[in-house]
Amino acid sequence: MKDSFGNHREIESQLKSKRILYRSSEVPVRFAFEKELREHNKTKRMFPEINPYCEVYQFRDNMYGIFSESMDGMGDPWSYVIIGPEKAMLIDTGFGVGDLKGLVEAILPRKMELIVVNTHSHFDHAYGNCQFDKVYAHEAEVPALLSKRNPHIWDYLFDEEGNCIWTEFDRADIVPFKEYEIIGCPDGHIFNLGGDYEIELMFYPGHTCGHAAYLDKKNRILFAGDQCIYGSLSIGGGAPDDPYRKNASITALYKELCKIVSRMDEFDSVFPGHGVLDVSPEMLLNIKDACERVLKDPTKCDKVTEREMHGKKMVRYNTMVFLSGYLSYGPDQI
Repeated sequence: MKDSFGNHREIESQLKSKRILYRSSEVPVRFAFEKELREHNKTKRMFPEINPYCEVYQFRDNMYGIFSESMDGMGDPWSYVIIGPEKAMLIDTGFGVGDLKGLVEAILPRKMELIVVNTHSHFDHAYGNCQFDKVYAHEAEVPALLSKRNPHIWDYLFDEEGNCIWTEFDRADIVPFKEYEIIGCPDGHIFNLGGDYEIELMFYPGHTCGHAAYLDKKNRILFAGDQCIYGSLSIGGGAPDDPYRKNASITALYKELCKIVSRMDEFDSVFPGHGVLDVSPEMLLNIKDACERVLKDPTKCDKVTEREMHGKKMVRYNTMVFLSGYLSYGPDQI
């Protein structure tokens, strides 16, 4: 596909969704990983009779990744299912197109309680929340989640004539909105999946005000959301009235990242919300180094770019993260 960002090469897909337009350029490493995985991985399963918008991959004996295409022209998101002795956990709920709840139930070995958590509130990670009765997140992300708990959250995906803008899909496949409970948790909150199987919420702000990672202590995996991605780690800008707005900054990111890095002996792998998976924890050290360079001299960066968000042009400073991309932030997000 060719657009203003150049050629986006095709990956063989049986999904019902079809990409129309991209809002960002292709990330070469991410493309190579996704092409190999999606076309050749032998654990790949599809459940078109339940949800034709998702591919399911088994990455550990009790951990599955759910891949779906982005509906708004950005990076394709991942959700994760972890199966414990008594309960299971779903990390992130995607765009909410197709029956995610039914798909997760098909993955589970038997009927069991499902704990649903969000890394953050963005469209591609939390718009399927309404398919569930209850969702957990870091307490600083609750205001943003509440602001998006309404039936109009998908309107931006369509033009004035009702046509899909970025990705073609059937609007009737959006599972109808229903109210659900949002429960805020503090840093360090433990979710028990039965016996001694624990998942810990780790506060990891910057991309959003209450962004969180989740540490699977048994599998020694850190699920890092959008803050360990090949290509770009973008600092968000919470709503003007968000009481936790100061967390969307390099300063807040660095403070909490230092705590996570100090515990790197507790995990061997990082699974982010987009792109290349099973990443070395060393990438967190590279992000930490980039933060230190920004904080040492905020006037220096490797390149300055402009992008449009919600009809407004935004200036972005970009500081290189060794071997993986850029740390992207606005002048008021230091």
